[in-house]
Amino acid sequence: MSDSRSGTTPETPHATAHPRFAEALTALGLAVEVRGFPEATRTAAEAAAAVGCDLGQIVKSLIFTADREPVLVLVDGAARVDVERVRAELGATAVGRADAALVRETTGYAIGGVPPFGHRTRTRVLADRGLLAHDTVWAAAGTPHTVFPLAPAALIEYAGARVADVRERTA
Repeated sequence: MSDSRSGTTPETPHATAHPRFAEALTALGLAVEVRGFPEATRTAAEAAAAVGCDLGQIVKSLIFTADREPVLVLVDGAARVDVERVRAELGATAVGRADAALVRETTGYAIGGVPPFGHRTRTRVLADRGLLAHDTVWAAAGTPHTVFPLAPAALIEYAGARVADVRERTA
């Protein structure tokens, strides 16, 4: 089984994915190749080096709080999130980064392994428009040692994300 939008065929489907994420893939009927690495892919730079792709093809799944409610922001590995743009997009009063405990409580995963979907708690999701500039992006598969490829439009759809401009502007 493969996802026609991603162009991927699994060699060992879900073999190294976090069990919760593997369950999410199965529930979605989504077959992707989950790649495991002996060295951590906790940061976007580590993931890009392991995969052999551009930093911008890595998806960072970041949890923020907007008026004390968790929100997931998906942005490419070369970008930083502009919290003011997130605040404006959500119509929130205050936005800030979530701490490690809230990330784990909300998603069920540790920082460095948070996938774009398959979380413990359903949250609002924003995906930066810049992700759509790539044919394929790579995201964490629930552990700091695993990633999977997917077409950005498919990733955004499966995550239930709203596309927005939330990355910091470059001069």
